[in-house]
Amino acid sequence: MLVNSPQTPKPPKMMLSYKRTQFGRTSLWIMVILLTAILGVYFFTQPKPLTVKAHQINRGEIIASVANTRVGTIKACRRAYLAPAAAGQLAELRVKEGERVKQRQLLMEIRNEDLKARVKFEKAQVIAQQANAEQICLLAAGARREAIRLAKLKKHNQIISEDRLDQAETNAKAQQAHCRASRQAITVQQAQLSIAEANLEKTLVKAPFEGVIAEINAELGEFVTPSPPGIPTLPPIDLLDISCLTVSAPIDEVDAAKIRVGMSACVSLDAFAEKRCSGQVSRIAPYVLEREKQARTVEVEVKLTAAKDLAELLPGYSADIEILLERKENVLRIPTEAVMEDHYVWLIDENKQLQRRKFKAGLSNWNFIEAISGLQAGDQIVLSIGLEDLEVGHQVEIE
Repeated sequence: MLVNSPQTPKPPKMMLSYKRTQFGRTSLWIMVILLTAILGVYFFTQPKPLTVKAHQINRGEIIASVANTRVGTIKACRRAYLAPAAAGQLAELRVKEGERVKQRQLLMEIRNEDLKARVKFEKAQVIAQQANAEQICLLAAGARREAIRLAKLKKHNQIISEDRLDQAETNAKAQQAHCRASRQAITVQQAQLSIAEANLEKTLVKAPFEGVIAEINAELGEFVTPSPPGIPTLPPIDLLDISCLTVSAPIDEVDAAKIRVGMSACVSLDAFAEKRCSGQVSRIAPYVLEREKQARTVEVEVKLTAAKDLAELLPGYSADIEILLERKENVLRIPTEAVMEDHYVWLIDENKQLQRRKFKAGLSNWNFIEAISGLQAGDQIVLSIGLEDLEVGHQVEIE
């Protein structure tokens, strides 16, 4: 006889539905928590955008130039330290400081009465010698005519002895020789006069060129002397020609090879705010200064020509020069501060991500570098290249 085993009672359908609902809710919460965790991990582990300064590439002018390594000096075109060629007591001072003088104008004179008297004496000697020579030459001409007359008489069978004719010709030749000697004596006397005038000239100081008296270092009655060789002394008169001014400044030997006479230049002065750009290179020293073994320089002179640039300038002002080597207009230019080694930049693409971009460089200066190829106008590049951890694909925010 078969015995039926007791059957497990089935749960009600409502209870099963409830359990399924509970399980589904639990799974949903678990998925939400997992998704939140994943997003959190992604958010906190991904690199944060860097804030950078950006620059939009455009076109403009680039000027390549070189400047002096140490401060330069404004100098007058010509400057003369004047002193008498002979020592003596200052008798006359005919100018004062700041006065404009003309070329060959007498500026000062030392005591020279004896030399002036000597000049007068030699002039009188020349006049006397000229009169004496005139008398002798007239007698010589008469003797010559007498000799010719006697020779004609003898030729026409007149009774003229040979002895008398010979004496007349000899006397004529002697008188002519005496005439030549007296004329030569005039030349000698004139040379004596020139020597006396030269000695007198040593006591006079005249302006060698038109200019301005910058300084006077002598007083009437003082004893003045020229500077002995190798021993510089204060000159009695300092004369400046300020009709034009130059700036003399040292240029590094590496840059000096690029400079040519006639190149345009600008001059900057501490005493004035504006630049003065009418300058031209007028001289390049033919040697290198080696005062400092590690910083050898070449002295370069720039001459200012425009009247407005010469206004208010004084010799002795400190000044800097900037010499124009080359100029290009309307070229694609990049700020020098944005360029890394080997001529590449950090380019910001349309997704605000960094791309490393190399370009071909052309003309450059302290501010800009010409981009011949590799970049185009409108590109945005990073200026703040000093930031660390710049990588390709890095997200950035523009400041």
